[in-house]
Amino acid sequence: MTDSASKNFPVDAVITWVDGADPEHAKKLNAYLTTLGDVRPRAANPIRFHHSGELDYCVNSLLRFAPWIRTIHIVTDNQIPAIINRLQGSEYEGRVVVVDHSVIFAGFEQYLPTFNSSSILAVLWRIPDLAEHFIFLNDDFALVQPVKASDFFREDKVVLRGNWRAFAESGWRKRVRRWVKEVLMKNKQSEQRAGYLAGQELSAAVVGFEKKYFQIPHNPHAWRVSTFKNFFEDNHALLEFSVSFRLRSAEQFIVEGLAAHLELKAGSAVVDNQLTTLQLKPADQVFFRIKNKIDAADKDIRTTFICIQSIEKAPESTQSFIFSWLNKRIGGV
Repeated sequence: MTDSASKNFPVDAVITWVDGADPEHAKKLNAYLTTLGDVRPRAANPIRFHHSGELDYCVNSLLRFAPWIRTIHIVTDNQIPAIINRLQGSEYEGRVVVVDHSVIFAGFEQYLPTFNSSSILAVLWRIPDLAEHFIFLNDDFALVQPVKASDFFREDKVVLRGNWRAFAESGWRKRVRRWVKEVLMKNKQSEQRAGYLAGQELSAAVVGFEKKYFQIPHNPHAWRVSTFKNFFEDNHALLEFSVSFRLRSAEQFIVEGLAAHLELKAGSAVVDNQLTTLQLKPADQVFFRIKNKIDAADKDIRTTFICIQSIEKAPESTQSFIFSWLNKRIGGV
């Protein structure tokens, strides 16, 4: 696909977001946790639902650096992010819309409310009027320089970023095989940690890969509605299995990995690692490392995406430094 043809090739963006400080959200989560007993599962750590304004940078970066995107859909649970009100009356009003969980979970309402990003991602393709080609982003993702539609889709193929890896030589290989056999079992909440790489292995196994999997980084992902629709029409029980988990579980596949492996198996993917991601973990990285990574990103023209995980856990001075840099690189709209 050429960029000149992008007007005839609509591409949407979908962002998942939650305001964990919302009393109603906390009330829903606590009510569900009481059904599990006194122990708060790892997947219900409050930090998973916090936000520090990352959504604004995500949306602003799309509007500024990807103006060819048709509609930005913010998926959430009966909440209205502040940026929606700020955009009212602007040229961007109407281009950023809110989609409630109740809409995409139609037919699976018994599994709401959900606090599980993997379950939510499994039904994003059900957003009404969503473009066939869309880009998925967590709210802690953002762009830091202009991108073209062809950076995500080329000649109706999706652009993947990542590398092939062998399956782990551990108990996970057996676990993958057992999971595939038991995937149609009824929901059971696992207390085992839902590891991102392990989940990608599961995703590869679901699609039929046995010896290696394509490891994808934390960056915006190019997806197609028809890829999910066709797969889940043939595997409806698998879809219900995935959305049934209200908290993240090691029993779940990673939706990002599922999409990538489905495209790879169909021959409808192009691997291109020219554009890279700056990944920051402010709570785990010392300040000088964060500063060095940002300085390096400013000098590297390949650095196009950023992922900032759990910035609210970092010292205020570190947060201030990162937000100041984001204001310079992204700005407002």
